[in-house]
Amino acid sequence: MTVDHLVYGVPDVGRAIDDLERLLGVRASPGGRHPGRGTHNALITLGSERYLEIIGPDPGQPDFRGTLPFGLNAVRKGRLVTWAAKAPDIERRIAEARRLGYDPGDLLPRSREQPDGTVLRWRLSSLGDRHDDWLVPFLIDWGSSRHPSTSAPRGVTLRRLRAAHPDPNALRKTLKALGVTSDVVIEAGRAARLFAELDSPHGPVELA
Repeated sequence: MTVDHLVYGVPDVGRAIDDLERLLGVRASPGGRHPGRGTHNALITLGSERYLEIIGPDPGQPDFRGTLPFGLNAVRKGRLVTWAAKAPDIERRIAEARRLGYDPGDLLPRSREQPDGTVLRWRLSSLGDRHDDWLVPFLIDWGSSRHPSTSAPRGVTLRRLRAAHPDPNALRKTLKALGVTSDVVIEAGRAARLFAELDSPHGPVELA
């Protein structure tokens, strides 16, 4: 799998940490804040170089008035909002997707201040402005940074990622252009949704 991480959007990260601990039996650790983006996060490892990112508005950035990433302004209840695919060759992957008719968006630098004060840096594809359901992943390249999964709490494993979509063939075409078709099982559904099948200390859990 090239799944790098799953993005679980929430209105309150602290409350979501408590809720997910009851559900999964593992307590997420604070990841840090995204300066200028209005968000902060917490993490749980999902296996080798994969993790669950719990992300929501950062009370430590009270003056932020912009649009939160991943449609978080509209999130009223915790849910999987999107996912990221590993792309150490991110420039080539973006160029190949564009050649096949899909534009992943511009390549952007990003950073996060960790609780110990160190700054984690990475690059990702922006997804552009044409993604209403976020089932298409963004590409991510961690470069020389230490992968976040190595320091996040363990005990949960990602077994399978599923996506429901009103037009599954269109979604398959886009994922094929990105080279990630094999990472997600695509099903027909009335609404666009992501489902993660997890093994946890509390047994099998489906997170949606």
